Formats: sequence, structure tokens, C-alpha cells
Amino acid sequence: MLELTIDEPDRLIKVAHALSSEIRINILKLLSNQNENIVDIADKLNLPVSTVASNVKVMEDAGIIVTEIRRASRGTMKVCARTFDDIHMNLNVNVGYNNPNCYQIDMPVGFYTDCDIHPTCGMINQNGVCKPDDEPSIFFHPNRMSAQMIWFRRGFVEYRFPTLTVPNAKVQSIQFSMELCSEAPRYDHNWLSDITAWINGVEIGTWTCPGDFGDRRGRLNPAWFPDQHTQYGLLKTWKVDATGSYLDDVKISEINLRDIQLGNHQGIRFRVGNMPHAEHMGGINLFGKELGDHDQDIVMRIIYT
Repeated sequence: MLELTIDEPDRLIKVAHALSSEIRINILKLLSNQNENIVDIADKLNLPVSTVASNVKVMEDAGIIVTEIRRASRGTMKVCARTFDDIHMNLNVNVGYNNPNCYQIDMPVGFYTDCDIHPTCGMINQNGVCKPDDEPSIFFHPNRMSAQMIWFRRGFVEYRFPTLTVPNAKVQSIQFSMELCSEAPRYDHNWLSDITAWINGVEIGTWTCPGDFGDRRGRLNPAWFPDQHTQYGLLKTWKVDATGSYLDDVKISEINLRDIQLGNHQGIRFRVGNMPHAEHMGGINLFGKELGDHDQDIVMRIIYT
């Protein structure tokens, strides 16, 4: 699934433009069940080859199809394939960015204060994959502080955030945003994982991630990043306010601000992981600001009056 947000307007505009033509929609329909070459597409849609080629180029530039040159009986042919079956456009403006009454802390993914890690597991920093592979004890090594990506097959990581320091502030909502996905061997787009979030030890809700994504390189990944590895995740936001708990603004539980007792703790503990008896024990990949698709670490925002 392709995730688009209004906070990435250039990418959103490019994909929306690619979907704004009846010809391009018809091409996508043809590619829903099998790959097609440009000549066959033109024949089936009764269009000039040049028209099909120009429209394919628009969709290729937007990243919603890919093309490959293959040998044919006479010369070569360009074969087209869809890259996504689903496209999600989130048009909600993140209130934290422009709200003066927003307290924000960015937490690197390696700065967790507690963890329970089970293989497969590991981490990547600016020097590459940390060794040894699949060794949970590496999660207690000081080098973890430089991690830009961590993964584990089951377990959790927990972070401690400083509390709001504005005098007499009344909290309206607290939210935690991060890029993450499931953890499968190499990658697998059909690998479900029930990923749960907790605040101050209170379970606020679970998201079933559809897969572990590696069909294309992450937008931020450097040239040395291994091709066979998980490449990117989805940007998800858990939020709690006076009315309940939400995932990407969809209500997922009745747990509210009173339940998580922000004022009764030294710091705010945020945990993300798999429940011990989750139906889909699919693990987690968690991305920092230098890898994946989204230029951010784990972000806590508190909106207050």
C-alpha cells in the first residue's frame, strides 16, 4: 500500500496527477491481473503506442508503475507492472506542526530505556548492519544509541520522554508518530503483525500491519543500504485525548487522558511491540529519520492550552 500525506505535497501532487486521466486509469485496470507491454496495451485500448508510452511515463515518474525492457521476437519491448494495489491519501494536517501550544520531542529509535527482544532481530546505523546478526544482547550495547533502524521478531521497546514543562498547561492530547512495519524473513508484503502501543503501562490500542515492505528502495536509504532488506514502513500516529485513543484519527479504544495519568509520573513511558499472545506475531521494523520513507524519528507531541 502506498501511504501519502498532505505534509508531503510534492509527492501527493505527482501521484494525484498520475491518477487524474481516464487513459491512465484504464491502463492501471489492464495491469491489475498481469503485466503488459506497451504495444499490447495500445492494442487493447485502441490507442496510439505513442499515447500509451507518454501516459506510462507519467505513472512511472509517480512511482505507481514500473517498467522493464525485455527481449522480444523482434528487438525489445517495454513491459509495465503496477507497484501498488492500494493508495491511501491522508489529507489531515498534523496539528502539531503549526500549533504554538505544542510541546514536541523527537526520540531516536536507539534511545529506548527498556526492551524485550527475540530473533530475528538486529539494527542498522550509519556504518551498516550491526554485528552479530540475530543476537538480542546487541540491543544493550552502547552502539544502539546510533541506530537508524531496529527490528525484532517479537517483543517490545520502551522509550521514556520528558514531561511537559509549561506552567499551568492543560493537556488536550498526546500523540506518538513513527515509521514502522512488520518483520519477516527478508521482506514479505503479506506478513501480518499485531503491533500494540502502551503509554505509562496502559495499553491504548493495536494496529495490524499488513506486511514487511521491500518491493522498492526507501526514499531516504543510502546507496550502501542492502537491497534484500526491509526498505520502508508506514507512518502511523497513536493519539490519546479526553474522548479516547485513536490511530491515524480513527478511534480504536476508550482509553483516555485520565487513564494514562500523565501528571502522576516522572516522564512519559511509550512502549511499542507485540502482545505475548497476539494473533499475528509478525514482529516490528522501526525506522529512524535517516532511513525508510519519512524524515523523522519517534515523535511525541503534546497539544495543550
